[in-house]
Amino acid sequence: MSRCVFCHKEDIITDFIYEDEQVMAFMDMEPINEGHVLLVPKEHYLDVDEIPDDVLMHLMLVSKKIVAVLKEQYKPDGYSIMQNGGKFNDVGHYHLHIFPRYKGDGFGWTYGSDVKEVNAEIAKRIRDRMEQKQILYVSSAEK
Repeated sequence: MSRCVFCHKEDIITDFIYEDEQVMAFMDMEPINEGHVLLVPKEHYLDVDEIPDDVLMHLMLVSKKIVAVLKEQYKPDGYSIMQNGGKFNDVGHYHLHIFPRYKGDGFGWTYGSDVKEVNAEIAKRIRDRMEQKQILYVSSAEK
């Protein structure tokens, strides 16, 4: 098993912008735009559903503060906060990308050519499973 670079602060070779007991933030080595930051929990997690709620809330609060600074400093048209999970997490340690966005910056979502189904049955299956797991309460009036 290879050594997780985000679990070893001394292996991170870019500049840090923030650190506390739970999280650290540093510049992305391959930025989408100037100001591209990675925010990571200090403990090792791969996916968002593995992270304790208090750490996840803290990540979101710190991301909010980073966004405020990026907006002030760069005056972007907007910003993106994104995270890839599972096999799409190329580092193997949960991390949030936070970066300023500009019209015409070339960054965007790409989609396959297959038509995707969107309907009430799909929503019902997900909602029912969330209710079974007691994640979400949906009143009978909303069903």
